Amino acid sequence: MTKSDIPPTHTINPIDQPPDSDAPTAAMLKADIDSGASGDKTEVFDPGMAMLGTCEEASGTPLTPAQLAWARRQETFHRWRSGLRTGIAHHRRDGFPTVFVSFIVLVGIVLLSGISMVSP
Repeated sequence: MTKSDIPPTHTINPIDQPPDSDAPTAAMLKADIDSGASGDKTEVFDPGMAMLGTCEEASGTPLTPAQLAWARRQETFHRWRSGLRTGIAHHRRDGFPTVFVSFIVLVGIVLLSGISMVSP
């Protein structure tokens, strides 16, 4: 029994990858992502405000099982086949933002040279 009025959360429990299916659903695609099979995140439940496929259903064009099967294949099989098991953020291989830092330095140089030309 807990001493809190807040119910216990189950978001820290690992999520199992759903089995293959001839008629996959958007929930199965989300479970692929939540289980870590896509390599994008850790293997825990991620509560979202709107489930995958909600926008398509609201617009009257829900995703077909063929589209969902293609998405599941892209998210899992192709990523694993190419050797990219996790996203680059998991290994901190984002790299140094050379272009961004160069742009900031260039803007600083332009501003400083403009200020020095105006000042006597």
